[in-house]
Amino acid sequence: MKWEEVRDQYPNQYVKLAILDFHLEGDKKIVTDVALIDLIEDSKLATKELLKSKGNTIVYHTGSEKIVIEVRNPTGLRGIRL
Repeated sequence: MKWEEVRDQYPNQYVKLAILDFHLEGDKKIVTDVALIDLIEDSKLATKELLKSKGNTIVYHTGSEKIVIEVRNPTGLRGIRL
C-alpha cells in the first residue's frame, strides 16, 4: 500500500506500519510502500508502540506528506582499546 493511500484512508491518525519498500536520498530513507499493521488511538500510546518497534516496523502520523527516516551510521569501534 502506498503512503498516500494510508493518508487518504486514515487522515490525522497515528498508524503502525511495516516498511515494504524505500529508497535512499543521502542520509535519508524515503519510504514509499508500507503495510498497515494497526491504528493507534493517541500520542502516548503511539510513543509506547514506537519504543517497542523493531526492524522495519514504525509508527507514523498520517499528517506527514512523506515518511522520511534519518539513517544514522554507528560511530566508534567496540572492544578496541587504544
